[in-house]
Amino acid sequence: MNGKKYMVALLIVILSFMAILFIQKNQSETDAVTGDEQIEKMLKSMTLEEKVGQLMMVGFKGTEKSKEMTELILNNHIGGVIYFDRNMKSPKQVAKLSNSLQQTAGQGSHSLPLMVAVDQEGGDIIRMKESVSPLPAQQDLGRHATSEDMYKVAKLNGNELSTMGININFAPVLDLSDTDKRSTGQDPKKAYRYGKKAIEGLNDASVTGALKHFPGNGRSDIDPHVETSSVEANQLDLENSDIYPFKRIISEMDDQSFFVMVTHIKYPAYDKDKPASLSKVIIEDLLRNKLNYGGLVITDDLEMGAVSKYYSYEDMGVEAILAGADILLVCHEYAHELEVYEGLLKAVKTGKVPMERIDQSVKRILTYKLHTMNRTRVDPRQAEKVVKSPESLKYIESLKLAE
Repeated sequence: MNGKKYMVALLIVILSFMAILFIQKNQSETDAVTGDEQIEKMLKSMTLEEKVGQLMMVGFKGTEKSKEMTELILNNHIGGVIYFDRNMKSPKQVAKLSNSLQQTAGQGSHSLPLMVAVDQEGGDIIRMKESVSPLPAQQDLGRHATSEDMYKVAKLNGNELSTMGININFAPVLDLSDTDKRSTGQDPKKAYRYGKKAIEGLNDASVTGALKHFPGNGRSDIDPHVETSSVEANQLDLENSDIYPFKRIISEMDDQSFFVMVTHIKYPAYDKDKPASLSKVIIEDLLRNKLNYGGLVITDDLEMGAVSKYYSYEDMGVEAILAGADILLVCHEYAHELEVYEGLLKAVKTGKVPMERIDQSVKRILTYKLHTMNRTRVDPRQAEKVVKSPESLKYIESLKLAE
């Protein structure tokens, strides 16, 4: 009798467990369907102006929300902002600025949160350098630290950014170089291992990373901020080296956990005429189709000389969107930001850019904003405590990378 009771009890436990799993599975499927339906419904209700605005990330001047920035968010429905030193004087101030910008974005008809981004790579590329932890350069981490150290530094960095209301960091750099301090070195396998750990560290601090600069510009000695250049290597060589770190991370990680930033350098092996950021061959054929990347693609800053010397701002945004980019980055001048916005708006109205192409990118952005961005308001007092904390300084010092 006891044996029978035991078997009945065991059967009840097993059936209960199976029922729980069934309910959880159906709930997750329901949530996914509900999420997709919400995105489709929102997409249909958005105006063209709202959609085009979501495709842009812009910079601005000042440590407070400017009149121009307010207009860009409310009137042009801009989807994201990028911070530079000119916007940042203390962790508390940055947190307040992020809250202020998000509050303005919340006044829009769809209350979509802003993507708030920064270039916080480490080494020489650190915003608000005196007020944040002294993040090591990728070169130093690549030469003297483990990939686990890379994870810990990225998580530390992500925690500081997150408490200031910054949800996207344009890092890590996957370019292969023995001389560039922004690079972990020339070994593509190391760039992949360390880059993956950097993304994981940022993600675990609720920050999205960005792999850059696709398809890898470590071979170029010319600064794209100033002038264009070409990488003279064949496709096989590029895919076995420069593109390898991107390929591995894309194949192994969730597309929603990172962006891909595309460089302005030319790769004649793929496209003889256009820079990567404006090339459908590189963005659609290579990155989307061959590497199977389904996440967000962002251009490097469209004000860089590598493209702005050869294209008007009105045309640049159009070319990048037609090539397959989702987000147009315009970092500095209000006039240029308006030109890119108006140019794209006009191109859709005249039929040069199909509405389907716009909707494709807006859908990716809505998916990211509604599923991945989980916090828009931060506590300025907490930012003061977390950023450049004694514990963080002690950890970075323990790496002994300066020796």
